[in-house]
Amino acid sequence: MKLLYAEDERAMSEAVVDILTYHKYIVDAVYDGEDAYFYAKSEQYDGLILDIMMPKMSGLEVLERLRHEGCRTPVLLLTAKAEIEDQVEGLDLGADDYLPKPFPMELLLARVRAMLRRREEYTPNVLRCGNIALNQQSFELSCEGKAVALPRIEYQLMELLMLNQGMFLSTETLLCKVWGYETEAEVGTVWVYISYLRKRLSALGANVSIVAKRNIGYTLSDA
Repeated sequence: MKLLYAEDERAMSEAVVDILTYHKYIVDAVYDGEDAYFYAKSEQYDGLILDIMMPKMSGLEVLERLRHEGCRTPVLLLTAKAEIEDQVEGLDLGADDYLPKPFPMELLLARVRAMLRRREEYTPNVLRCGNIALNQQSFELSCEGKAVALPRIEYQLMELLMLNQGMFLSTETLLCKVWGYETEAEVGTVWVYISYLRKRLSALGANVSIVAKRNIGYTLSDA
């Protein structure tokens, strides 16, 4: 599952991104309303988490613009605890839920799960390609009766490939989407984890493969 998280407090953002990533979400983090709006328009997300108080454009302004333009992606607003007016306005503008700050991480995770369950456009919990399936709840990769639970990085990489079947994703794109924009990991790390997944697919007897094109990237193919 892919989330956009907009929060201008860097320390808070890093803490929340760490928790969400640990629970196997792919997270893009931005730090102002303009970037939140741009990312939400440019990428496909399963859910948006927007802080109301942000520079350049508030979370409410971002929400209003997105809903006016027909965006149906679920939105969770983060609000100051005492700002009831913001909570009411956010719900009226089309937010799916709100969470007053400060909040325990367990409650944030519960609200995110609830938000994703309410998506208007159904996304199956199981992704398929050829004779393999990736369960987005158990994080298991399976093939004709055999299954293996993937570690976090392998799962996120496989999910990204399965969500973009037939499309070549560059090494830099994979590095940013899975490891994060501020990662210190090197591009060779992607190749290492691609090799791990290839071994998984071979061990399961999969009829799909991860295809590489020099200077272009990787894609999952059942051809």
